[in-house]
Order: sequence, then C-alpha cells, then structure tokens
Amino acid sequence: MNETQYNMLSKLKEIQGEQTDTWIDYWQQFSDLGSWQFWVMAAFFLLPLLSLFLFLDKKNALLFGFYGYNVHVFFTYADAIGANMLKWFYPYKLYPLLASSISLDVSLVPVSFMFVYQWTYRHRNNYYLYLILLSAVFAFVFKPLLLSVGLFSLNKGTSYIQLFVIYIAVGMIAKWITNLFVYFEKGKSRNTQ
Repeated sequence: MNETQYNMLSKLKEIQGEQTDTWIDYWQQFSDLGSWQFWVMAAFFLLPLLSLFLFLDKKNALLFGFYGYNVHVFFTYADAIGANMLKWFYPYKLYPLLASSISLDVSLVPVSFMFVYQWTYRHRNNYYLYLILLSAVFAFVFKPLLLSVGLFSLNKGTSYIQLFVIYIAVGMIAKWITNLFVYFEKGKSRNTQ
C-alpha cells in the first residue's frame, strides 16, 4: 500500500469513527427509549413479527420465509444505498449504527410483502398486480405519512415515484429468485423418482 492510499484510508477510518460516535450521541439525545419516535419504530419492528408468528401459513413457511428473506435482503441493500447516498434519511432509528431503518428493512416491509405473497399464492391471484398495489401504498401513502411526522425525509430530488419503482423491483426480484429455487426443488424431486 502506498502512502497516498494509506493516508486516504486513515482519513476514512477517522471520519467513520467520528460519524459512529456522532450517531450514538444523537440517538441518545433524540431517539432513545424516552422518545415517542423510538416506540413508533419499535412497533414497526415488533408488531409485524408478531403478526407473522400468528398468521403465517405454517404449511408453506419455508416458501414464504425464503421469499420474505429475499425481500429483506434486497430492500435492505436498496435502503442502505439510498440512505448512504443521502437520497433519503431516517432521523429516528431503533438502532443508531445503520444508515437505513432496521424497523422497515427487517420487519415491516418484508412481512407486508410476505403476507401479500401468501394471500396471492393461496387464492391464486395475480402476484404482480398486488405487488404494484402494495408498492403504491408504501411509496405514496406510508412514506409521505412518515415524512409528515418527521420519521423520514427525501433529499436530492428523490421522488415517491422512484421509491415506488424500488419497491416493485424488490418484490419482482424476490419473486423471481423464489420461483427459481422452487423450480430447482421440483426438478430435483422429479430426478429422484
């Protein structure tokens, strides 16, 4: 490693350390257990997980769980990239060391998508139609509501339409990956018979 690279990495580590300390200080002052915002974010985290425990189709839990995990992974990536690029921002967090919202990325969004997938699977309805409807609710109703109460902000010209497209893309990728693995599983069972 040359000296220029070493100096730049040292500067980045210092900035990252300062940023981490600042987020922890901010969280302790404005977003800890004593704030109503913390408890809203806690509810966004805990209530969907409780509803998942109560209402998940246990017979197909692996299928829906795999799909939900895909939503979680891809939505977390998209949310973290957007938050790190300051396209959007979460001023109140359940956990201060992540740029994105763990309440949305880990629980609320994946569980909501899982229930839509479960419902369309059981009733043989068009998944893509309901994906568009759910994405519209998140992008054009839920996010503006979060914005109005100060739990979310949009920056750098980011629009709700861009958020809508992200939700749809995440839902489509999750479904296609799930379909691919279901196809592999069915192919394996046909080959072993």
